[in-house]
Amino acid sequence: MIGMKKLSVLVVDDTIVYRKAISDVIEEIPGVELAGVAHNGKIALAKIKTLQPDILTLDIEMPVMNGLEVLQELRAKYPKIGAIMLSTLTAEGSDMTMKALELGAFDFILKPQTKGQAEGKKAIKQLLQPMLKAFAQSRGVPALRGKTTGTARPSVTKVPPRKFTSLNRKKTAGKSKSEIVTIGISTGGPNALSQMLPQLPGDLGVPVLIVQHMPPVFTKSLANSLDKKCALHVKEAEDGENILPNVVYIAPGGKQMKLVAGLDGQNRRIKLTNDPPENSCKPSVDYLFRSVGDYYVGRTTAVIMTGMGSDGTKGLAVLRDKAAYIIGQDEASCVVYGMPKTPAELGYIDTVVPLNKIAEEIVKSVKK
Repeated sequence: MIGMKKLSVLVVDDTIVYRKAISDVIEEIPGVELAGVAHNGKIALAKIKTLQPDILTLDIEMPVMNGLEVLQELRAKYPKIGAIMLSTLTAEGSDMTMKALELGAFDFILKPQTKGQAEGKKAIKQLLQPMLKAFAQSRGVPALRGKTTGTARPSVTKVPPRKFTSLNRKKTAGKSKSEIVTIGISTGGPNALSQMLPQLPGDLGVPVLIVQHMPPVFTKSLANSLDKKCALHVKEAEDGENILPNVVYIAPGGKQMKLVAGLDGQNRRIKLTNDPPENSCKPSVDYLFRSVGDYYVGRTTAVIMTGMGSDGTKGLAVLRDKAAYIIGQDEASCVVYGMPKTPAELGYIDTVVPLNKIAEEIVKSVKK
C-alpha cells in the first residue's frame, strides 16, 4: 500500500459510542484511513473544507444539522464526496433513509441491535467494509482497487453470446411477448428504481416482481416512496396474494420471495418463506429468479441492475435455459457494477443498456 492513496473517511455521529466504534473499524480496514470525526452535521461541513474526505459515514438523526441536511449541502457543494448512512430499524428511520438514498447517498447500514460493544463493532465491520471497498472501486481509489465487492463472484468461464438456442427461445425470439418482469438490484437500487419505474406506463399489462436487498421495514418505505412516483401500483409483497398485471411487488426485507401455483391452478401467487439466505441475502435475487423460471418458460423478462456481489447470476443461468429475455444495466450507469458484471461476462444477457433505457426495453419485451 506504500505510495497508494487510501480511502479517507470522516465519521459523523452525535453518539460517542458509535463515533468510537466506527472509527476503530475504519482503522482496521486495509486501504482505509480515518480523516476525522464530527458530532453533528454543521461541524462535519466545516471539517470537510480542510480534511477533504472521500466519503462520510453519516448518522441520519442528529441535532443542529441532521444527515439529510448534510447530504443536501454535499450534493450542492461537494458532489464527489460520498456518504454511507447509519440508520435505525424504525419506520421513521427507514423513511429518512429512502430520502437519503434519493439525495445520492451511496448506501446505508443499520445501527447494531446487539447490546455488547464487541458484537456491535463486529456487526458494523461486516457491513461497512464491503461498502467502502465498493465505493473505492466505483471512484477508482488505488488502495482498494481490484478487490471483490460484497459476496465473492463465481469464477468466470467465457461463453459465446446467446443465439437463442435454449429451449423454444430460438423459435420465439422476436415473436413472443413476456408475461412477467422480474428485477434484481442492490446498492444504488432505490435511486435507480425511482428513475426507471416511473418511466413504465400504467397499462404495462404484466406484473413486476423485484428483489431489492434491504432489511425489514425499509422495503415497505421503499414501496411507499416509489408508489407516489409511478403510474404502476407499487407495494410490498404479501404472502399468498395472487400477482396482478400493472402491479409492482417488492420482496419484504428478511423474507425470501417466490412464485407458486395459485389455489385455482391458473393464477400465480406470492409465497414468502423463512428459507435461509442465499449469497448472504434475504431476500435473494437467485431465489426469486428460479421460481419465476418454473412458471413462465419463454415468457419472462429479467433485469439485473446496480449492486454489490453476485446475487442473481445463478438465477439468470436458470432463466437463460428457460428462454427468458435478459436485460443488464451497463457499467457506466451503475453505482456498483457488481451484479450485472458476471452475467454479462458469461453471455447470459441479451441486451445491455444504460439506466435511462431499461424501461424502454422492458416495454418492448411485453408489448411485442
